[in-house]
Order: sequence, then C-alpha cells, then structure tokens
Amino acid sequence: MAKELKELTKRSENYSQWYQDLVIKADLAENSAVRGCMVIKPYGYAIWEKMQRVLDDMFKETGHMNAYFPLLIPKSFLSKEAQHVEGFAKECAVVTHYRLKNDPDGKGVVVDPAAKLEEELIIRPTSETIIWNTYRNWIQSYRDLPIMVNQWANVMRWEMRTRLFLRTAEFLWQEGHTAHATREEAEVETRKMQEVYATFAEQYMAMPVVKGVKSESERFAGAVDTYTIEAMMQDGKALQAGTSHFLGQNFGKAFDVTFIDKEGKVDYAWATSWGVSTRLIGALIMAHSDDNGLVLPPLLAPIQVVIVPIYRSEEQLEQIREKVSGIVSKLKTMGVSVKFDDADNKKPGWKFAEYELKGVPVRLAMGGRDLENNTIEVMRRDKLEKETISCEGIEAYVKNLLEDIQQNIFQKAYDNRASHTITVDTYEEFKEKIEEGVFILAHWDGTAETEEQVKNETKATIRCIPLEGDKTPGKCMVTGKPSAQRVLFARAY
Repeated sequence: MAKELKELTKRSENYSQWYQDLVIKADLAENSAVRGCMVIKPYGYAIWEKMQRVLDDMFKETGHMNAYFPLLIPKSFLSKEAQHVEGFAKECAVVTHYRLKNDPDGKGVVVDPAAKLEEELIIRPTSETIIWNTYRNWIQSYRDLPIMVNQWANVMRWEMRTRLFLRTAEFLWQEGHTAHATREEAEVETRKMQEVYATFAEQYMAMPVVKGVKSESERFAGAVDTYTIEAMMQDGKALQAGTSHFLGQNFGKAFDVTFIDKEGKVDYAWATSWGVSTRLIGALIMAHSDDNGLVLPPLLAPIQVVIVPIYRSEEQLEQIREKVSGIVSKLKTMGVSVKFDDADNKKPGWKFAEYELKGVPVRLAMGGRDLENNTIEVMRRDKLEKETISCEGIEAYVKNLLEDIQQNIFQKAYDNRASHTITVDTYEEFKEKIEEGVFILAHWDGTAETEEQVKNETKATIRCIPLEGDKTPGKCMVTGKPSAQRVLFARAY
C-alpha cells in the first residue's frame, strides 16, 4: 500500500500529469462540484496559512493594515475605468437576480423573474473599483494620506481551462490598495512591495525570482506600470509569482478621488495595487518537488519534523514515547513544528511513504535498537539521505538541519535556473532554443507588433524587462531595430 500511495507519473514522462497527481495524492486540493473551482484540503490550506502569516507580518511591518470590502461590485463601477473593464470583461461572473422560488412544476427551485436587480452586480475579479469608490469618502486632504490597506479575500475570474492552484475560477489572494499624495510616493510604494514579494519568494519559498517591469501589453489592466517577480519551474516555464502595480491617477480620476494638497490646490490621489494568490502553492510544488512527492522548504512546511516509532509491543511503544517526549518539547520550545505519530492504524512503512509524499522536511524514526543505543534515525526529505545519530543534542542538530535544507532547496532551484538561462542574438536560434524549456535573454525593439509576432510563432512571451543585470543596448533579434536592453522571454503558466 505504501508503494500505491506514492505512485506518481514521472516528471520526465508527463510534467503536467505529475503535477496533477501530486496535488491530489498529497492531499492538497481537489476539483469541486462547481466547474473550475477547487476544494483546498486541510494540508494544502495549512501551507496557505503559513504563507499568509508571514506575508501578513511583512505587510504590517511596512505600514499596512487589513480591511475588508464587498464581494459584489455594481456593474457601473467597472465601466468607469476603460482599460480596467476591458481587461476583465471576459472573465466576470454576473449576478442578475436576488431571489429564488419553488418551481410551479415541482422541479426544485427557479430564479424568480420578478426579482431582477435594477443594476447587475459583478463578483469581484479584483477590487480596485469598489475600493476607490470607497476612498472617495475617506480622502479630502493630504492629511488623510497615505492610505495603506490590504485585503485577504477570494476573487472570481471565469476561467475556461483550469488547473488546481495555478488557474481556477475562484481563488484566494491578498490585494493591497494604497492611495498617496504624490507620484513619487506611489512609485516608491510599488517598488517596495515588489521587493517584499521577492524577499518572501526567496527567503521563505526558497524560490529565486527575476525582478522586472512588464511590457505594455502584459501589464495589469488600468496600470501605468506593472512590476513583477518571475520564477522558473522545473520544466523551464515561467510562473508570474507576484505583481505590484503603479496605477498613476487613473482610478483617482475615474472615481473622482481628490484632495487638497499642502499648497491648497486640488489634485487627484495616486494609486498602487499589489497581490499574490494561492497560485504560490502551485509554484512551491513545481519549483522543488520530485518523483517521490512534495519537497517543502521548512519555513513553509505545516509539519517540519515527524517522529515515527517502530515497536513490537505496547511496552516498547511506551518506552519510545517516554524517550521522545523530551525531544518533542525541546523542539517545540525552539519554534519547530513537530508531530509524534504513534497512531496504530498504519504501519511505519506506510507512514514513511506518506510523509515523504507530503514533503515533511525531516523524519525521525526510533526503534528498539535505537532505545538500547540512545540513537535515532534522521532522514532529510530534500536529499532523501538517512543517518543514525546520538540522541544527545538531537534538537540542535535538527534545528541546524532544517536551516541547511532551506538553503539547499533554494540553491538547487537557483542552479537549475542558472543552467537554463541563455542569451540569444538571432530569431532563428531563439525559435530553436525556446523548445528546450529555458529562460532567454534577447533584444527586443519595444514594439507590440514584434512582441505579438514572437508570441504567435513560438508561444513565448516577454516575462519582464529585468531591473538588474545586463543593460547593454543592442539590436532586436527579430527586426534588427535598436533595443535598449535585453528582456526576458519564456513560455509561461
């Protein structure tokens, strides 16, 4: 049964199926009865909670507070910012009635035609419109600024092709919405939040990212600039892991959010918005996991250490339990989440397979011989390496091991990205190399036409214009026209 538990499609055979298998078998999520929506199961939600906790602390450290705004948005609000509505119009779910009634034919319930709404309501695809309509009431003077608000919420975008965590019709996220008195202050905020996301991705998710700015055709609907962090998955595809948008005065003007500045003049408020979602769980899976299951960085693992007793009698189990209790309490004191699994409904082999599948970073096992020798078996999930060591000082050893695993997972992902990032100068070479699953740095003439041509012919998109790295001017690989710097191309999720 332990083998059956872990039977996954190999990444090399079908990466997409491997991902789907792993999400289901590791008990992270499943498809729901509502088409395109998912049920996030307790273990998957525990990962999201750890992400939430860290990010929420980071937001509060940078001066933000949480609030909550309605799920339903009047349709007229979405009509006020032309670019914004155009970007989301095809994904909106619309509420048209407010009441059901029993079917006269006795076939359940039907929509009551008499209960049609005067104005349809949109289930939020994002909340800029209703939030900026609210900010109009909050802002009169420069003294009311800045407003630094974050919302943890669910949103709905009517996706036709869905994949658990990566793209679902409903998903969980956070969306920050700030209002400022000056352009400079809003731009600083936008870049600051991009940096917060990059820090979280690299230090907690152990996932290296490229920081950059989106091209005009890829930026958020209604934004002046979109700053992004892009991560490489193990198949060489990119995943947009977080975005921060400088919205200029677009929403201030659309919703007439004005204030009296320090000189006594009337001006429109400057805006930002920024967000990450449960797609980060998909990123976590695809960046690190292997053919045996999840590989979770310790800082985000719901269970960091599991201890499995191997015993032949209740008496022996009691002896192991007594021996391990001190280790458990010391590890918890050190801030390590630890589980002692003495459940008698599964054999140790099954438990080993299950915790390996679920990506628990460190597994400890103690049997009768270990009791005699005062030893314990230690297995690290990232390398699948085992060793037997003394119980003396085991807590400090495990604490250091968790830090080493966190760093090793990051380094492995970093090295993989480095070995799959190349520089290309000709379009012929680009079309050849993009098939290999790589990040490509190439020159682009800055036009939407060239960008669209590359996308149509190769399925690769400009992931970002990198903020760091080689800024040497050159010639566009497609047209030969001048290019300010190399941009990052990849196929993406």
